Amino acid sequence: MPLFLLWLLLVPLSASAKDLGELSANPYQQNSTANPYGAGSPFAPNGVNNPFSPYGSPFSNQSARDPFATDAPRLYDQQGNYRGKLSANPYDPDSTSNPYGRYGSRFSPDSIHNPYGAGNPYRSDSPTNPYGRGLRIEGQ
Repeated sequence: MPLFLLWLLLVPLSASAKDLGELSANPYQQNSTANPYGAGSPFAPNGVNNPFSPYGSPFSNQSARDPFATDAPRLYDQQGNYRGKLSANPYDPDSTSNPYGRYGSRFSPDSIHNPYGAGNPYRSDSPTNPYGRGLRIEGQ
């Protein structure tokens, strides 16, 4: 019985993440934020490119575009490894916009801004590869 109760408590936590597409430069991939007819549509209800959605609004705490957001969408690679927050907040240590942070510095191997690291345009999982898969975006 205690294991069942523990399972009930953990199931809502694992099911709460929302799939917001993939941060990718590939305009032909359906789930790419660069596809204006897919996940990158400015009319997608939970899209990061929709200024009226909670994940694309410049005034939402969950938005990738709010410079003061603290609960921005998170990035994961295809193996499920955490790759930072897709955020415009330059002060958040996990933000991709923090020029001194692990995921925003152009010198960090984990940053999407490093052309020799995670941002290498020749890697299949890089968000800068126009034919690649990109990074998965998850919202709360």
